[in-house]
Amino acid sequence: MSEEISPFAALVPVLVSEARRRRIAMGVVFAVVALGALIVGMQWPKKYDASTTILAQESSIITPLMEGAASPTANANRAGIAQAVIFSRRVMGQILVIGGWMANNPNPVEQDRLIEAIKARTKVVISHDNLITISYYDSDPKRAYDVTREYARLFISESLASKQRESRDAFEFINSQVETYRKKLTDAEDKLKDYRGANADARPGSETDTDARISQLRTQIENARLDLMEKRSQEASLNSQLSGESEVNAVQTTQGINEAQLAQLQTQLDTLLMSYTADYPDVVRVRHQMEDLRQQIAQASQRRQSAPVSNSPTSLENNVQFNPLYAQLRSQLSASRAEIASTSARMGASESMLQSELERSNRIANSENVTSELTRDYNVNRDVYQDLLKRRENARVSMNLDAKQQGLTFLIQNPAMMPLSPSGLRFMHFGLGGIVLSLAIPFGLLFGIARLDPRVRSTAQLERSTGLMVLATVPFYPTPQDRQRERLRNVLLALIVLGVALAYLVLFWLKLRGMA
Repeated sequence: MSEEISPFAALVPVLVSEARRRRIAMGVVFAVVALGALIVGMQWPKKYDASTTILAQESSIITPLMEGAASPTANANRAGIAQAVIFSRRVMGQILVIGGWMANNPNPVEQDRLIEAIKARTKVVISHDNLITISYYDSDPKRAYDVTREYARLFISESLASKQRESRDAFEFINSQVETYRKKLTDAEDKLKDYRGANADARPGSETDTDARISQLRTQIENARLDLMEKRSQEASLNSQLSGESEVNAVQTTQGINEAQLAQLQTQLDTLLMSYTADYPDVVRVRHQMEDLRQQIAQASQRRQSAPVSNSPTSLENNVQFNPLYAQLRSQLSASRAEIASTSARMGASESMLQSELERSNRIANSENVTSELTRDYNVNRDVYQDLLKRRENARVSMNLDAKQQGLTFLIQNPAMMPLSPSGLRFMHFGLGGIVLSLAIPFGLLFGIARLDPRVRSTAQLERSTGLMVLATVPFYPTPQDRQRERLRNVLLALIVLGVALAYLVLFWLKLRGMA
């Protein structure tokens, strides 16, 4: 029949009645659950945790001193790196030996299974970016301690060895690149040198020299052209002046004057002799003057004969000589014509040299592309080579720092300690949990039976379900056999409870003594 759910107050008498009727079953469930919890607690593996903390120091007193000259190794993902180092095959192989797992000589498949189990029990945590905590748990406290301590030692040694290998490999790689670019730089330098040796116009500064030379020659040509114009103007002026001058001049020389005076004195002497005698003073005076003139004429003749040939005007018939202005103009005209010829020759030579320099400039321009490409290759290789030289020295210093362990260092902040008590669920937890469950499960089953069993168990339940009033009830009266069975059930229930309590007491006493 269908019925409404009874209130909790109405269930209490039902629960008591069902508990009394099913007490043996409840006692058996109680005993089974309690003893099962003890058995599970006895068989439950113990868990001993051991941990160690490693401090990764990135800076030291030498770090600021070597700043810019060395590149210390710095790792951002320390947790991943620590796990990669700890769980490496080399480290795990030594852990198997330290933990005693290799005593039974497991095959490779068994070794892999053991390694996976060890990894599952190992935990790596990074805190404050430089504290590395390695935790490991095992059923054997000594093995947990040994494995954790070995983890720390192997992690530090492998990390330092890895840093040294990394810095050494970096140095060797950069050194190989230095040698490679040294060869490239030498080849580029040889190509540039050979090209410049084969092409004189491709040498450094040729273009600048050529431009300066072209400018200089153009200036010389312009100056020569102006000078030539000036010289030709002077030539025309001299020709004009020369055309207005006579080549010779009529002049009276000293000898001519003396001869003329001598003729005059002779005439005067003849005149005086016509009137006076030879002793007359005037006659004597004139004769003396004539004698002096003759002597002067004779001396002048001797001087002309003994004197070298000179450019002095030569008398013609004692009264004609060359015009000195005409001779001077002729001389200036000859000099002007000579300068005009020299200037013309110089200007022609300059024009020829200018043409040669222009042709050379064209050759330089044609070779500029090849020279620029060779120079660019040389400059690039030189810059890379110089940069690699600096990097190689920095890598050498970094390698020496790692070799001396002066870069990134590791210190064991908290060493591994021998675990004295297990962690996690212990025997006491299973005992207490067994007591709680052994009481909760029977009463839970009893409550479910009382709620779900459709049988009528009280007068109130009958009245609510039928809507009728119950007039009377017939109570149950037990027989002597029923009372005897009840006593036996009570005794059996008491024995079950006592047995469970005794088992708990004995096992807890043995645990305290360390005998179980």
